[in-house]
Amino acid sequence: MSGLVDKAKHYVAEKVANVPKPDASLTDVDFKKVSFDSADYIAKVSVNNPYPHPLPICEIKYTLKSVGKVIASGNMPDPGSIKASGTTVLEVPVKVPHSIIVTLVKDVAKDWDIDYELDLGLIIDLPLVGNITIPLNRKGEIKLPTLSEAIWGSNDEAAKEASKETKKEIAN
Repeated sequence: MSGLVDKAKHYVAEKVANVPKPDASLTDVDFKKVSFDSADYIAKVSVNNPYPHPLPICEIKYTLKSVGKVIASGNMPDPGSIKASGTTVLEVPVKVPHSIIVTLVKDVAKDWDIDYELDLGLIIDLPLVGNITIPLNRKGEIKLPTLSEAIWGSNDEAAKEASKETKKEIAN
């Protein structure tokens, strides 16, 4: 009898292990805006759903590090769902307080950016399996906004051109 139970456990474990799971990638981290107390960034996550029905996302947890120090962490509860049989791009807001940026002066002073590592956990509710966490990680540079980007935002082409000119003037 115990042999039959062991075979059943093995069969179920094998089937669960071979169940297709959603996959995700952390595609980009972009500057969004500056406010009086923080700089806001957007982390873009691309999630592919192999199932013919939408999957609910329970929560997204994130930790943003620079120079080995945590500069922002938080979670985004109930961000919606992943569309059926396709790819959904999620935008996760990350708020970095100005007081933290000031502590990174050495890194910022050399190239006007913050070298970062973003750890993100995407928690999805799979039917019959339960909650799974897809761990994501990305390393890169977050460019700090110039004065014109802070005022007009980063999507304004004139602001980007003014930023390039300002950087050239500073370099000379």
